[in-house]
Amino acid sequence: MLFKPKYVFNSIADIDPEFLRRENIKALILDLDNTLTTHNNPIPNERITGWLEQMKAEGVPMLIMSNNHYERVKPFSESLGLDFVCDAGKPLGKGYREAVERLGLSKKEVATVGDQIYTDVLGSNLHGIRVIFTFPMVYETGFWFRVKRTLEKPLLPKKERALK
Repeated sequence: MLFKPKYVFNSIADIDPEFLRRENIKALILDLDNTLTTHNNPIPNERITGWLEQMKAEGVPMLIMSNNHYERVKPFSESLGLDFVCDAGKPLGKGYREAVERLGLSKKEVATVGDQIYTDVLGSNLHGIRVIFTFPMVYETGFWFRVKRTLEKPLLPKKERALK
């Protein structure tokens, strides 16, 4: 099903290197807002920065892919020392193709990590990339975010399904 993630975690910080090895995931495409940090926050929290350092120490290539604009994504990515694809157009294919190409691996060796059903999950599934769903750090209060989250509700995985 296009709206169903392959894996579910409570937070990106719960994904460990052993899980990646077991699933033969060699690189990660990371969503930005509400996956790595709260919406429009310029820095991730300590738990996320610790996770990023652990992944780097394990040699896991990572790239940030966001529908957000250059002005938001570039400074955030650079502060973490990660490459990025902005204005990705998720769930459409351009951003996914560019991200996989930059990582230099096949789609089978890459997974996307994100918090939204209609962008991250749908886009990854449409383009043959495994998807790791993480629950949003916070639920946004803006009108369009509330509409989107309401529409996603019937498709959300159960919290009990989350791997620890």
